[in-house]
Amino acid sequence: MSCRERDPMRGDQQQEMTSWLRSLDPVQPKDMIGLWKGVGLPSGHPLDGVLENLHWFGKRFHADMRADALLFQRRPGRLVAIDPAYIPIGLAIKAAPLGRTAVARKLFLHLQQALRAKGTTASISLQTLEQVESAALIYDKQPIVDHFRLVSHDEVVGMMCVRDDPCRYFFRLRKVKVAGV
Repeated sequence: MSCRERDPMRGDQQQEMTSWLRSLDPVQPKDMIGLWKGVGLPSGHPLDGVLENLHWFGKRFHADMRADALLFQRRPGRLVAIDPAYIPIGLAIKAAPLGRTAVARKLFLHLQQALRAKGTTASISLQTLEQVESAALIYDKQPIVDHFRLVSHDEVVGMMCVRDDPCRYFFRLRKVKVAGV
């Protein structure tokens, strides 16, 4: 079932966001190295607002082209890398309305220790999307690829693609300036 079949308005938002992403310049994987603060971009995706409710921080890209795909803020100054392998993405999309509740936020806070990643959970490389080669984050144990395009030297837009799901989740990442770097 397409996004348009699920909700006609959702299909239009998805098309607009996809067109905007296509209009942006590609980004090289080496330019992604560092810590990035994220925010979801409303696009009619079922996960719109869910990550923010759960205190999503963003992503961290390492020089070895590995990444912490999901970073959450446990409390100010304390980031926790979550292993996406523990999250059934299909169920998460279907149960998205619950993910925007206070109950989900409290439950997720308590589960973070059990969901904690024991290492990096994805790799970054060049991938071709509609004949444009740009940085993409490939999750190790999930059928997910995040495609990135450049907004400015310290800001990118991402489009999360889940295999067999025509809806795309869009987000913005802004590079965090780290003291002493």
